[in-house]
Amino acid sequence: MARFISSRYQGDSSTQMSVIADRAREFDDVINFSLGDPDLTTDEGVIDAAAADAKAGHTHYTSSLGDPELREAIVEMYRTDHALERPVDDVMVTTSGCHAMWLVMETLLDDGDEVLVIEPYFTPYPHQVRLARGVPVFVPTRKENGFQVTREDLEAAITPRTRALIVNTPCNPTGVSWSRAALETVAEVAKEHDLVVIADDIYTSFTYTEPFVPFASLPGMGERTITVGSFSKDFMMTGWRVGWIMAPAEFVSTARDVNENNVFTAPSVSQRAALHALERRHELQPPVKELYRRRLERAYERVRALANMDALAPQGAIYLWADIRATGLTSVECAARIVEEAHILTIPGTAFGESGEGFLRLAVTVGEQRIDEAFDRLARMSIFTDSAAGE
Repeated sequence: MARFISSRYQGDSSTQMSVIADRAREFDDVINFSLGDPDLTTDEGVIDAAAADAKAGHTHYTSSLGDPELREAIVEMYRTDHALERPVDDVMVTTSGCHAMWLVMETLLDDGDEVLVIEPYFTPYPHQVRLARGVPVFVPTRKENGFQVTREDLEAAITPRTRALIVNTPCNPTGVSWSRAALETVAEVAKEHDLVVIADDIYTSFTYTEPFVPFASLPGMGERTITVGSFSKDFMMTGWRVGWIMAPAEFVSTARDVNENNVFTAPSVSQRAALHALERRHELQPPVKELYRRRLERAYERVRALANMDALAPQGAIYLWADIRATGLTSVECAARIVEEAHILTIPGTAFGESGEGFLRLAVTVGEQRIDEAFDRLARMSIFTDSAAGE
């Protein structure tokens, strides 16, 4: 059967991370910092309201653009929370943020078009570009400038085939919230080189230092920004699989035509749950944001107490980006040692691009007691003592 598989997908798909995860299954006391799935269940009231809607008949296809009430609610959210006016024709509901990103690429790219992917990046980005027969081009960032992208690095990556670039803030995996200056730099480069900006807005409610700014709200960017949104993280709804695209109506209309040959619509019951969550966002989001901020602050405090480990101070999202370069180990070697000796699962930074070498991503999707237990274990490892780096 292997000879019938597309050449694009043939070959060994195992990664170093999957080997580490397999090793972790041998232990029954693993603390999992690897999974970016919030540990909180969707609000009970949202679940009940969606169930009531299902019983009332919301179990059929919706419009191919999505539930009209949900699209109107998304428009209202941008208007009320961000002073951004968009017509409802600019919004389409999708089957998750990942589906939205694939759909954007499929609608946007011609074969061989290049997309700038800023490192460290959400792992699926390069593959989503390639699925649409595009070419990902990687743009480095560095700890020394806070993993904020620079004009010089952007322009060095641009070629005549460059069509778009992806912006993700707050960022998975670094947790960095991009500064207004960095966003404006990207906007200037996009206008000067006639590029589309794809704004992956997944963690908008998890901003701790910089206020969230929709990229489409920057001057001159409304007509060249495609926004990908999701209910997964902001509303603890990862399993409901519902997101959206916001873009000029002509693009949205074409994306709808493409999607009618794919999944047609997002699940109707999930869309109703998203509607009820969005209507209660000012009630639901603040306590969850505060919970994750406290967890990140606790993990950051414990990282700073270890030898040979450092981290960026929490800025956004639900991740801590730990610098382990002082151990003398690669990120994969360090993650493997941590699994083997402390039974803690992290993700090596190289899973997020070359700029991630020397770092680990820690998802704080466990409570503070488990965070403390994890760092108590790390403190007993020789690589996190002053005398034994690189052993």
